[in-house]
Amino acid sequence: MQINDVSPAPAGGRVQVGTSGYSYTEWIEAGFYPPGTRAGHMLPLYARLFPVAELNYTWYQMPKAPALERMRRQVPPVFRFAVKLTRTLTHEVDPDQWRGQVAQYRDGIAPLVLAGQLAAVLLQLPPSFDRSPHRRRYLAALLDALEGLPVAVEFRHVSWATDRVFAELENRRTTLVAVDAPELPHLFPRLDVVTNPDLFYVRFHGRNAGGWRSGNMQKQFDYDYGEAELHEWVAQRIAPMARRARSGLVFFNNHVRAQAPANARRLVRLLAAEGLVGDTAWTAPSST
Repeated sequence: MQINDVSPAPAGGRVQVGTSGYSYTEWIEAGFYPPGTRAGHMLPLYARLFPVAELNYTWYQMPKAPALERMRRQVPPVFRFAVKLTRTLTHEVDPDQWRGQVAQYRDGIAPLVLAGQLAAVLLQLPPSFDRSPHRRRYLAALLDALEGLPVAVEFRHVSWATDRVFAELENRRTTLVAVDAPELPHLFPRLDVVTNPDLFYVRFHGRNAGGWRSGNMQKQFDYDYGEAELHEWVAQRIAPMARRARSGLVFFNNHVRAQAPANARRLVRLLAAEGLVGDTAWTAPSST
């Protein structure tokens, strides 16, 4: 499905679906964006189909307020952004610098906060971040420093899948991210645990076990979800989670060959059948 084939997407719905990142040149080759689309023109086109996006670039570099202000002005006021926490706060932590970096991060995302367009701050932790004492202490301090923001935590190490962790997140009204990833021994499992009555959050990474082990991102996230796999998620996890939280965010990270937006649209149709998203009966824009 090309973006030009549909009219603007409605913003309503208890569950909002989008993709992890949107600025991929290979999505032009895959037919999602029109030929010749520049990277700077992708966000407004993306916003015609989806009401929310997860920003990946803020993991690689500290967000800057002027840049996010320009981005938010390219989309409708009801469009929202989930913003990844910068890698120097999750993967490459300097014990002497991280508190100052939290302050910089808060300043950088301020335009979204002030405009009411911040859906969540995504704290994505690496597979090496296990539940050891010093990492527990750091995570607690980091969540304290982010207090007041809508924070969602994605664990990738199985040691965090315990009731004590879930209870602490619930006490903090912090969202536990539910993940779909390959069923490998060390990875966090697929769960439907809701720790924040305001928000649940789901990320689909794909089930390419061989690619996950390869360390190559193009292989790791190369996966196309089938109808049955997504239907199982809706019936067994997303619908029950939606009954326990006021709203939900779902993002597809399997960006290779524009599989993410295609799978996201497929999921929207399934959610619409359950009454969990707004009307999805989009029609082609008028040529007049």
